[in-house]
Amino acid sequence: MRSVGVLTLGCKVNTYESEYVINLLKEAGYEIKDFQDVCDVYIINTCTVTNTSDIKSKKMIRKAINTNPNACIVAMGCFIEANKDIEIEGLDIVIGNRDKSKIVSLLDEYFSKRETMKRLYFDETKQFEDMYITTFPGRTRAFVKIQDGCENFCSYCIIPYVRGKCRSKEFNKVIAEITSLVNNGYQEIVLTGIHTGNYGVDLDTDFATLLKEIVKIKGLKRLRISSIEITELNDEVLDVIKNEKIIVNHLHIPLQAGSDEILKLMNRKYDLEYFFAKINKIRTIRPDIAISTDVIVGFPGETEELFQKTLATCRKLGFSKIHVFPFSERKNTKAELLPNKIDNNTKKDNARRLLLLSKELEIAYMEKFIGKDVEVLIEEVKDNVSFGHTGEFLHVKIAQELERNTFVKVKVISIDYPYCIGDVR
Repeated sequence: MRSVGVLTLGCKVNTYESEYVINLLKEAGYEIKDFQDVCDVYIINTCTVTNTSDIKSKKMIRKAINTNPNACIVAMGCFIEANKDIEIEGLDIVIGNRDKSKIVSLLDEYFSKRETMKRLYFDETKQFEDMYITTFPGRTRAFVKIQDGCENFCSYCIIPYVRGKCRSKEFNKVIAEITSLVNNGYQEIVLTGIHTGNYGVDLDTDFATLLKEIVKIKGLKRLRISSIEITELNDEVLDVIKNEKIIVNHLHIPLQAGSDEILKLMNRKYDLEYFFAKINKIRTIRPDIAISTDVIVGFPGETEELFQKTLATCRKLGFSKIHVFPFSERKNTKAELLPNKIDNNTKKDNARRLLLLSKELEIAYMEKFIGKDVEVLIEEVKDNVSFGHTGEFLHVKIAQELERNTFVKVKVISIDYPYCIGDVR
């Protein structure tokens, strides 16, 4: 029996795809081991969203080669798509974002011939590569990839070039996969994709219709949307969110910049007036909803005045958390050609200031729940202490040993950042 270690870098889509690959390898008789162990095969599912992602992808490939030079080393995913001409001595199988589902046959071919392989395509991917999982070992919430690809072409983003056109998983297959996961004990499902809210654009359906069908699945307690663009929260989607309490009280909506000037340079599809109006509409139907976001700092042309606008915008919007990303220049994107680049020290300082604001806003949101009862899905138990998340994605710590994958009603008694401290009711 050959052993394999799988490492996942980057987003929830990669996490899902890696889990699918692991399931295929298990079925084929491979022993799944920790990536840190000495294995016969190492698979690195790479990321390229930033320069840091590229560096880490290359570092992890080399780490695997150094751990066992005799192993078969497989690199797949977005970093490979962005660097199709990559040559790393010791790298045996190279595939992009197609053919991940063929990993077993690729390994069979390698071990029969002992020849390095590249399976890369220079045409745009137009078909959804079907993947289907029934278990997510070690997790109490399961991810389901419903969509791939993006055609927004934000000026800073390389993802449309490495993930291809928008394409969706067939409607009934989504329902069947979620039903199977729920029947296997997963009470919370996270819908994920590269452009999740654009589901169905290539099919005769849409995201709202999918949501309406998913919430009917017997045994499903929570449905979470991993990320959705503000422009995709149309009246139909908001109507489902308003009426279906299975959809959690949390949305992650990327803002990316808090000034119209930078949003325009980024080629985002909205201005601040639109963003504020839609957030206000969401809060009329879900007053206590947690809204987290992504913001890029140090985009070309972002002066101190414009950064101050971003700080003011984020404060006014009252996000529950801000994920902060210093601008990372990507090859072949429009932002690469923009003038007025920002130096690294300014980027780092602005990131620090925005993270301080994020912590302030996080604590302010958490404090709203002191004295209130919340429902927590227990995810981890360690040293007689239990940890889990609410629908709002509040991280709750309970000084009591509770059963994993159960819902527990607790009263929030205090805040010990980043945790809410809870007492079982």
